[in-house]
Amino acid sequence: MKTTNLTNHFIIAMPNLDDDTFNHTVTYICEHNENGTFGIIINRKSEITLDEIIDQMKIEPTAPIDHNDCVYHGGPVQQGRGFVLHHPAGNWNSSLKINEQMALTTSRDILEAIAHNEGPEHSIIALGYAGWSPGQLEDEIANNIWLNCPADEQIIFETPSEKRWQAAADLLGIDMLLLSSDTGHA
Repeated sequence: MKTTNLTNHFIIAMPNLDDDTFNHTVTYICEHNENGTFGIIINRKSEITLDEIIDQMKIEPTAPIDHNDCVYHGGPVQQGRGFVLHHPAGNWNSSLKINEQMALTTSRDILEAIAHNEGPEHSIIALGYAGWSPGQLEDEIANNIWLNCPADEQIIFETPSEKRWQAAADLLGIDMLLLSSDTGHA
């Protein structure tokens, strides 16, 4: 049985997923292969801001940093590790090139560039990631825990985070409210 490669796809939590980490999330899959799956949740803001990260890393910004620019909760694994999902891919010290346009970078140089207004055109900064062992995500999709579809960069970078869950489902023509297991409640 041939498995679809889910790299550069969204997985969208079904409304009945009762898990504090993944409830109503959209995860962008950065890598999916025989070793497992790796992704970044793109719609769960943390309480941490970009200027706090820049300050903690002792990077001296040469451009104004938006004090309200949030850092995302990328997933439950390695929550102290930073990831920058960005477009265009560029040429950074430590990047996973996802496709021709997108990359995930973990090196300090991209944060320095962002602090100097020389970073990628679009980026999401996240702490932690979501990971699945080989076959685990496929089993969860088969058990209706997730919907999946090809990713859309506009949803990642231009749609407000609180609207990304439904916007991703819209790519499939699905109204998530109609899938709720709690019908009849206002």
